Amino acid sequence: MKRLVVLGSGTAGTTVVNKLRPRLAPEDWEIVVVDGASEHHYQPGYLFVPFGRYDPADIVKPIQKFLPKDVAFRQVAVELIDPGRNVVVLEGGEELVYDYLVIATGATARPDQTPGMLGEEWRKSVFDFYTLDGATALAERLENWEGGRLVVHITEMPIKCPVAPLEFVLLADSFFKERGMRDRVELVYVTPLEGAFTKPVAAGRLGAMLDDRQITMESDFYIERVDNEKKTLVSYDEREIPFDLLVTVPVNMGAEFIARSGMGNELNYVPVDKETFVSSQWPNVFAIGDAADLPTSKAGSVAHFAIDVFTENFMELARGEEMTHRFDGHTNCFVESGDGKAMLIDFNYEVQPLPGKYPYPVVGPMSLLEETSINHLGRKLPVPTLMSMAGKDTNMDTEVKV
Repeated sequence: MKRLVVLGSGTAGTTVVNKLRPRLAPEDWEIVVVDGASEHHYQPGYLFVPFGRYDPADIVKPIQKFLPKDVAFRQVAVELIDPGRNVVVLEGGEELVYDYLVIATGATARPDQTPGMLGEEWRKSVFDFYTLDGATALAERLENWEGGRLVVHITEMPIKCPVAPLEFVLLADSFFKERGMRDRVELVYVTPLEGAFTKPVAAGRLGAMLDDRQITMESDFYIERVDNEKKTLVSYDEREIPFDLLVTVPVNMGAEFIARSGMGNELNYVPVDKETFVSSQWPNVFAIGDAADLPTSKAGSVAHFAIDVFTENFMELARGEEMTHRFDGHTNCFVESGDGKAMLIDFNYEVQPLPGKYPYPVVGPMSLLEETSINHLGRKLPVPTLMSMAGKDTNMDTEVKV
């Protein structure tokens, strides 16, 4: 019997085992999931907790609720991986041998990586919303906040769900308008990017949305430290941005055991082939979802599309065949913008987000790079694993390239 070990039970890990278990005969394949946690968090829900739209109970469920019955679950932390011996060393020293390994341990917010971020103002005037504890504490703070200068800040890229900070500042604008106090709040969006997004057409559209809402953007800001006494962000070029309330996205990093195992880059993400997710060093090791060092968004949609490709490749591998499927970096993401509207973006490794209709040309019903109520309400529509150019305005992409 062969053994597939999956490290992590977030979106990527649970999707992998749910896709593979029905296709790998239990008498031939043992599947083991390893995670130190007992709960599965629906992380996109963190965004809505500070505004009172979700309670923690809405987004936290037992991990085993999402695992097939023929998948073994080990609730234990990982100490390190020894890929030379095909072994995962668990906390306490137990060794778990594998034939194939999937690393799906995601990314974690690390405020400890920025001087002063975990200072005396932490959870007083400095908050994050990329953790459930942070989002819950921020909800309590916003409930009684009387206004002032609210700064939404990204420390550095890559981060989970790159549009989430933009969504936060747009939802904050809507939240304060609903409370009749928008005139008492100055909103500032601080990013290390040149604009509001990584791709030019989307950056222009999203930047215009900030302008329309009178949200100030500070770009090319590389933070050096948080000054708790002065309540300012200080950049390496000595710019200072004062705040009354700071909502920051700390450095995002992969699991610490990746570093201990010597398998990651400087942020503990695992280098892999961007089309097949095979480790750059070990042919029986894969990294998928946020744990992988891929040149695309760390987002749930990417994990789902990637795992569709991975599943077909793994089945070929299990049959002793060559892997023939290739992932194109497809990303599909709704950008909640408040006031009952949302924007939709769809892109991949080669093609940036473009305007148009989705998923069908002309009729849509979704609109790309446009705020609409239909985008906010959503529809159950066929979304292909690999990105389609149907309905996209390719002239816009040509204009940008020129």
